Amino acid sequence: MLDWFVPATWSPYLVGAGIGILVWMTFLLSDRPLGVSTAYAKTAGMVEKAVSQEHCASMPYYRQVTPEVDWQWTITIGVIAGGFMSAYASGTFAVTTVPPLFAATFGPGTVFRFAAALAGGILMGLGARWAGGCTSGHGISGTLQLSLASWVALACFCAGGILAAGLLFGARVPAG
Repeated sequence: MLDWFVPATWSPYLVGAGIGILVWMTFLLSDRPLGVSTAYAKTAGMVEKAVSQEHCASMPYYRQVTPEVDWQWTITIGVIAGGFMSAYASGTFAVTTVPPLFAATFGPGTVFRFAAALAGGILMGLGARWAGGCTSGHGISGTLQLSLASWVALACFCAGGILAAGLLFGARVPAG
């Protein structure tokens, strides 16, 4: 029975149905949308609060969104832990500093890879705050609620991802 949970890849239809059930249960049990980008902003606020409590308290965003460990923060930890457990259970866990497709396109340099990942993470964080939510917040929870803003944000996320992948990697398709 447990072998059913350990394949390296799952059917996207099965995973989509599972995410749909998860977000529906999240609304049913907590009356909150599923999303994690606010947890990153709250983490930045907790760091800022530790450095300068007065400055953090004076920021309008942190007066509205309290920087604290809450349910969104624990979901983020769960996503990270779940990814590690899934990779370990499927036998695909590996520590890789530069993925093969990135190395084939830009070279094997780890400094550039980490700089690119940092820049990408910052841009995605800014985009999530600008859009009022992340891909999971808009793409899963918002579209489930038939929010027009979420449908527009999701279309922009997809178009931006396709455009960025095309510009960065061209027609290269990862072997696998």
